[in-house]
Amino acid sequence: AVPPQGAHLQLLTERLTTKHPSWKTMPSRGEMAGQDFNTVTFGSRPGGGGTNAASVKQAQRSGVAVDTSRRTGVGNSNIASTGLSAAKLDNETEELKHQTVDKELRLAMMKARTAKGLTQKQLAQQLNMQPQVINEYEAGKAIPNNAVIAKIERALGCKLPRAPKK
Repeated sequence: AVPPQGAHLQLLTERLTTKHPSWKTMPSRGEMAGQDFNTVTFGSRPGGGGTNAASVKQAQRSGVAVDTSRRTGVGNSNIASTGLSAAKLDNETEELKHQTVDKELRLAMMKARTAKGLTQKQLAQQLNMQPQVINEYEAGKAIPNNAVIAKIERALGCKLPRAPKK
């Protein structure tokens, strides 16, 4: 009851090549059945869609709802994100300044670091921080962060003045 050698291949090819009544043939190359190709245009609005005065008036005459409100802060470079004009920003000093490190903290950090014989880079490496962070704290340019100050305290083994809570 063993089929002769190659008979199973022959049976398989017969099954594959015989057309079943439910199978449909592929459409010919020239025929694009089921395809829906539409032209897509980038870069301009359909129907002209300009925002000049003539197109706005035309749209209003035709009864289309038109938003004519002016957007603030988009094209005006003299208005800052806080809503103050450039002149007011120049005159304002306290409102827009961020908190910086106190002179007391800067000096205490420098004294403690030099007493331990560490450079800013060595201290930063001990704390797994960028040397720039230590430099900014000692230069008074950093925004004080009590978590960072606590890390520095542990590495230097001394108490440092903390930043006041807001």
